[in-house]
Amino acid sequence: MKSTPLVIALLLAASFATASSRAEVKLPAIFSDHMVIQKGSNVPIWGKADPGEEVTISLDRYSARTNADPDGRWRTELDLRNADSGPFEMIVAGKNTIKISDVVVGEVWLASGQSNMQWPLEKTGAKEEIAQSANPMLREFKVEKSAVPAPAEDCVGTWKVASPETSGGFSAIGYYFGKTIQSEVKVPVGIVNTIWGGSPAESWIGPAAIEAEPELRASRDLKLDLLARAPALKAAFVEAFAKWLAENQREDRPPSDPAAFAAALALPEGWTEVNLPGKPLDVTGAIWLRHEFEVPSSLAGKKTWFNLGPIKGFETVYLNGQLLTQTTYQNPMGEGLAHVASVPEGLILAGKNVLAIRIFAPVSPVEFSIVPKAGAIELQGVWLAKSEFEFPALSSSQVATAPVVPPTAPTPLEVPSFLHNGMVHPIAPYALKGIVWYQGESNVDRAWQYRTTFPLLIKNWRTTWERDDLPFFFCQLPNYQPKQLQPGESSWAELREAQSLARKIPHTAEAVLIDLGESLVLHPSNKKDAADRLSRIALSQIYGKEIPHSGPVYQSFKIEDGKIRLSFTYTDGGLIARSLPATYDLDASAGESAPLIRNSPDSELEGFAICGEDRKWVWANAKIDGSSVVVWSDKVPAPVAVRYAWADNPTCNLSDGSGLPASPFRTDDFPATTLAAKY
Repeated sequence: MKSTPLVIALLLAASFATASSRAEVKLPAIFSDHMVIQKGSNVPIWGKADPGEEVTISLDRYSARTNADPDGRWRTELDLRNADSGPFEMIVAGKNTIKISDVVVGEVWLASGQSNMQWPLEKTGAKEEIAQSANPMLREFKVEKSAVPAPAEDCVGTWKVASPETSGGFSAIGYYFGKTIQSEVKVPVGIVNTIWGGSPAESWIGPAAIEAEPELRASRDLKLDLLARAPALKAAFVEAFAKWLAENQREDRPPSDPAAFAAALALPEGWTEVNLPGKPLDVTGAIWLRHEFEVPSSLAGKKTWFNLGPIKGFETVYLNGQLLTQTTYQNPMGEGLAHVASVPEGLILAGKNVLAIRIFAPVSPVEFSIVPKAGAIELQGVWLAKSEFEFPALSSSQVATAPVVPPTAPTPLEVPSFLHNGMVHPIAPYALKGIVWYQGESNVDRAWQYRTTFPLLIKNWRTTWERDDLPFFFCQLPNYQPKQLQPGESSWAELREAQSLARKIPHTAEAVLIDLGESLVLHPSNKKDAADRLSRIALSQIYGKEIPHSGPVYQSFKIEDGKIRLSFTYTDGGLIARSLPATYDLDASAGESAPLIRNSPDSELEGFAICGEDRKWVWANAKIDGSSVVVWSDKVPAPVAVRYAWADNPTCNLSDGSGLPASPFRTDDFPATTLAAKY
């Protein structure tokens, strides 16, 4: 084709525009107005420009110069050891100039993990704190959520200065931690917030580290394969199942008036009492289940969820006559997965509530598991069941030809490395003083594997930031769930143990929160004390303040005349038996509590259990004897092992003289209940 002058002009203009775009010096989002930059030597600054383009960076009286590499990437460093706090203007100049205003030099900490670190200040009853939060020397950069399959070069995020208009959205732990550091060290503090509620630790580990760990690599490959094949598998199932239903005359016949079964005031005629979990009715077709339960006023109107466990069939769920959720063969849940029905705000009532579930089971009789889950309302027990319609029995060959529901694809949040790719890689190696971490709830079911996963994450992040000594301080999971009447096993305790083992890694420390949780609330409202324990660690280990930063940590034991003597480290001010309150928190924000029942009412210390060779645990008596603790029980004349605070929600009261709680522990190495659970 012959080029006209107009075409040539347009091509030249496009070429010039492309060249101009390439020539423009660019910075990652974290280098932006109101940023806090770490005081110190070798502070990295990086970005993009034309290959070979010279880039100059200046901040106050400090400057650096570099050239972009053949791929257009550049990186240099500033020596800010002697820099003042500012504020300053940072200027980055190449063929264009970028000016970043209100830059302060101080301490930068990264806050990461899942929802308890994400929990905003405004949800902690902190109205007075927020109203008084104006502090130009405290700032937060929030990385927007992003789960992606390959390492991203940049993220979306902005720096915000603490004020009554902004602080409510800050991470509550990040805010209180940063405020304390800023107040004590007298320098600007920036909190880089890269957090996603519900995230497993594996999602935060970089691809190279996952690749090097065979067990996690295999899990990743399975998840990626399923993620790629899921759309085709689902489409094939829907087509095949529709055909099977038609051929076997098993199509669903939804009722014209579901309220007759689901409404709170529906008449009970024709309903049969059944105990669940189990098989409510031995029929195929459509059945209804109803369950009445009481809700305290403190939970009325709040968001919650029902965990229905794996279900054989397709369910429609109603609460007080209102539709909550529905699955059909067009949008099935994978075989064996728990079915969860979310309850929006305002729907659950104080007092009597009615949960009604219609289950369409065209292949085999309904099986209803109701697996208890953290945060879900208890649903096990007596229900009412009623058949809506029944199908005739199928032959074995008809059952055998029924298409099987394909597995459900993982969400991007659940895939190894996807959060590291989208929310960690883009901000590294932004200069940090250290990292504070609060995560583990999503790994409780495979707590034993966390012994591998968590250290791998710490090592990987240090590699990502090119610093083997990067401080990494973390929160141990708090107490949660109902109190246990008898000592026994606990996956939450096993996860806490896995976290505590990471203390062996240099430049790490653990904030124990075993007294700050709430029985009914996954997100306890007391984030201030959690942050205080993290800040104690930082002030002691990083900033040279002579303050206690850890409660007692188990060291060793020996058996003496039918008793076990325990030794501890970190006993500042001596060992103390803290006074136990008359009640414990169910939901502190709602003022909901319950009477505290002592497990060992005649004992100085609570929370200890003891066993003999039979491994049958009983509550023990325990007392402080100088710098050690002596534990015994008349029921166990020949003890072999002791456990402390080994429960989801233990009652325990051992601390040091400053009031910091002892970390849960066990002296035994009996097999963990989560030993076989894998990601």
